[in-house]
Amino acid sequence: MGKHEKDQAPMELESEMERLPLDLLAHIFTLLSSFRDLAQVSGVCRKWRRAVEQSMAGREKLSFNGWKMDDESTARLVRLAYCLKELDISRSCWGSHITDAGLYQISLAKCASSLTSVSLWGMTAITDKGVIQLVSKTTSLQHLNVGGTFITDESLFAIANSCPHLKAIGLWSCRHVTERGLFMLVNKCRDLESINVWGVRVPAAFFMSLLTISPALKIKPISLHQNMGGVLPVA
Repeated sequence: MGKHEKDQAPMELESEMERLPLDLLAHIFTLLSSFRDLAQVSGVCRKWRRAVEQSMAGREKLSFNGWKMDDESTARLVRLAYCLKELDISRSCWGSHITDAGLYQISLAKCASSLTSVSLWGMTAITDKGVIQLVSKTTSLQHLNVGGTFITDESLFAIANSCPHLKAIGLWSCRHVTERGLFMLVNKCRDLESINVWGVRVPAAFFMSLLTISPALKIKPISLHQNMGGVLPVA
């Protein structure tokens, strides 16, 4: 093959890719699991950027667990996911740079009011300010994990007032949460079925009062009912 033919081959391949319909490109991009790859292909040309946007628009689940994400990149992808129902931005082994600013931007996304599941597990850079802003918009929320964070009762008050359909919440090792916040949460979220309070610094006997409000409530850890005389074990 001559030099002219070698130079022509990449151009022909590029031309073939350009002829692919936008819908087909978008479908191909939905198969990419790497958000880094999505970011790279979106920079190839305007058509590919539109295809990436279209592929994100139909996603109902997004998990950034395992990816090193920051506020801007996370919020940008969430804003494109108009049909999003489940969002996981848990802290990964690589760490996370998501802050209250990122939660604020996510709360402004069109999908916020339709989110049914959110995980903020281990997000040590967030505070009550960011959580309160987010839950004020996620009014359809049914599952929430804020375990391993430094939230206080202020976040629980906001969750209780904004998320009436909440069914399960993870408060694993939320050591700044007290009886007041937990009582408000269970008293207002009457659909609540499960609550994980492992490592919470609250007397175990207090949970008897929660069971009088909601007898069917599953309080984890399972050994809780066998330890009603003391304080919940700290992980």
